[in-house]
Amino acid sequence: MKFVIPGGTGQVGTILNRALTAAGHEVVVLTRQPRHEGEVTWDGETPGPWAREIDGSDVVVNLAGRSVSCRYTEANLKAMMDSRVRSTQVVGEAIAAAAHPPSVWLQMSTATVYAHRFDAPNDEPTGLLGGTEAGVPDYWAYSVEIATAWERAQEQAATPHTRKVALRSAMVMSPDRGGVFDVLSRLVRLGLGGPVAGGAQYVSWIHDQDFVRAVDFLVGRPDLSGPVNLAAPAPLPHRAFMRTLRAAWGVPVGLPATRWMAELGAFALRSDTELLLKSRRVVPGRLLDAGFAFEHPEWPRAADDLVRRRRDTSGSGSAPAPAPPGGTSRPGR
Repeated sequence: MKFVIPGGTGQVGTILNRALTAAGHEVVVLTRQPRHEGEVTWDGETPGPWAREIDGSDVVVNLAGRSVSCRYTEANLKAMMDSRVRSTQVVGEAIAAAAHPPSVWLQMSTATVYAHRFDAPNDEPTGLLGGTEAGVPDYWAYSVEIATAWERAQEQAATPHTRKVALRSAMVMSPDRGGVFDVLSRLVRLGLGGPVAGGAQYVSWIHDQDFVRAVDFLVGRPDLSGPVNLAAPAPLPHRAFMRTLRAAWGVPVGLPATRWMAELGAFALRSDTELLLKSRRVVPGRLLDAGFAFEHPEWPRAADDLVRRRRDTSGSGSAPAPAPPGGTSRPGR
């Protein structure tokens, strides 16, 4: 099969590209700065020759958008909104114009769309969308606006021959350098991996191998469309999440951090505390109902696996490819 991955040079795109290539698929990555074979130039804003790659492809997985790993300034939040919405619109335009459109369009979204809550998990049919919670920073609501506008851009695209799925993804945990697991692991090894602001906020996550398997599963299920949560079925409070990660690394203690300490740390890392403080209690209702079986449903075994893989590749800068997907593993066309 032929996969086209706009914005596929980031962590998630690299994970997916490795796995799909290992499974024998043809993969084309659309990027602003092509550097490797299989990468094609696009700007994420305007139609161009890149659209020929979509015409005749089997699957589009759009991951494009400005990274959330930044300070949430007004300018950065606007860049997140504009880059996500416009890149989704232009992908939809290319699919609509294709003589042979792909059968499925998987569009990256985010679990941040759900409300900051502790009382109950958020699944697709019953989860509470965020934006109106009391007692949280005002700009958190704008993050939800970005997520809803992102999904709306896909919904409004006129692609009657292409099934559309919005991937409401939790944090993808991979041993690759530069990802969220790498950042958290460095904090743990420095003795800073304690709970933040009490640690009651929930952490939703998904192991990289299950992310790849879920994408494969959704490609092969023509009955599934619309929003789908990509998250392990067992989110857990931050204090338990970090305690488990410390155990996986063999680090007995981690310095806790107050909210103001988290603000200082986020500023130093050029990131934002929403990524640490928002309670994302998200569960994969539709995947489980459809029969998807997670290989890494619980954080303790997932953390052990990720630490082992990171140690196995120490010094190489990259992790081995996740297990190739099985359901769509026919060679490319």
